[in-house]
Amino acid sequence: MDPNPPAAAPGPVLLFDGECGLCQRLVRLLLRLDRRGALRFAPLQGAPAQDFLRAHGLPTADFSTLVFVPDWGRREAADYRIRTDGVIAALRAAGGAARILAALLALFPAACRDGGYRLVARWRYRLFGPWRPRPLPRPEWARRFL
Repeated sequence: MDPNPPAAAPGPVLLFDGECGLCQRLVRLLLRLDRRGALRFAPLQGAPAQDFLRAHGLPTADFSTLVFVPDWGRREAADYRIRTDGVIAALRAAGGAARILAALLALFPAACRDGGYRLVARWRYRLFGPWRPRPLPRPEWARRFL
């Protein structure tokens, strides 16, 4: 994999709330689990994610829903996953042990998963607080952000 892929490079991208402590922890977990470096990430507040949201008629000011884009090189297509389907797709894309977590989550019906997701999304700032920027454990991970 290219160590410094351009923003338009193909491959999976997870759009997440860049100011949420829980979301940032999820991204760091995925960075650790994704040993192949397949996944890339973009905060919903950033220009690449905002462009994607506008192009697909998704809310541009509501950052409570993460979005998984399976192929960023074909992001014009309407192929994306949100909420727990996005989490499951991101875990599958990470491979390895993350696939086990994806399989466990997928055992629950989507309506139940997404109900829990919405509840946590509503309380996430109270439970986990806002993200306080800190260096990534591995500096090379910075190249995986759009």
